[in-house]
Amino acid sequence: MGSIYLIRHGQASFGADDYDVLSPIGIRQAEVLGAYLAETGLQLDHAISGDLLRQKHTASIALQQLPEAPALAIDAAFNEFDAEAVIRTLLPALLPHEPDALHIMRNAAHNRAEFQRLFARLLDTWIGGDYNEPALQSWQAFLEQVRGGLERLLAAAHDGQRIAVFTSGGTITALLHLLTDIPVSSAFQLNWQIVNTSLSCLKFRGEQVTLASFNSHAHLQLLKTPSLITYR
Repeated sequence: MGSIYLIRHGQASFGADDYDVLSPIGIRQAEVLGAYLAETGLQLDHAISGDLLRQKHTASIALQQLPEAPALAIDAAFNEFDAEAVIRTLLPALLPHEPDALHIMRNAAHNRAEFQRLFARLLDTWIGGDYNEPALQSWQAFLEQVRGGLERLLAAAHDGQRIAVFTSGGTITALLHLLTDIPVSSAFQLNWQIVNTSLSCLKFRGEQVTLASFNSHAHLQLLKTPSLITYR
């Protein structure tokens, strides 16, 4: 059987003007990941990334440490959903019920718990489709985007190959839902637990795909440095 390693990007710059940049911790996480993969002797046949900067940067740092790393291919199907667009579009309808929501969202780095609570509410609305905003990519459209990326990957792969996919938490969540039939709400509960640079492994033969492991971050745990284990 072949293996697909779903790798979440390193910590991005939460609360900064540009989220799509690895933080110093995110860079270190990617270095640790690459060293771990090299030490285990993993030989990759292919490496794919979404086209977000944080995904590509994580991939480049990690792959540099492999002795025979494949060239990185890009497929935007493995991008994260546009969380900023979800917030921007759906937040106004929440304000009558959450008058402090705008302040919390604008100062997310200083209100992490409240940001998470409000963001989860907005995602519930987005996933449920209970809104009328045609310009916003729907959950179903995002799901089909991810499905298409997986189908293209499998169509080009051969049994026994080892493939790394550098992606994001929402994309991994969508794949969990597609592959296991876990309810979307339950999948997103798992999403909040996905560690930056963690590995989830899929096994495949032809078009058949099975989840083999989820959210492994032994490479970070081995360093016994809790600050390297991050979730956003």
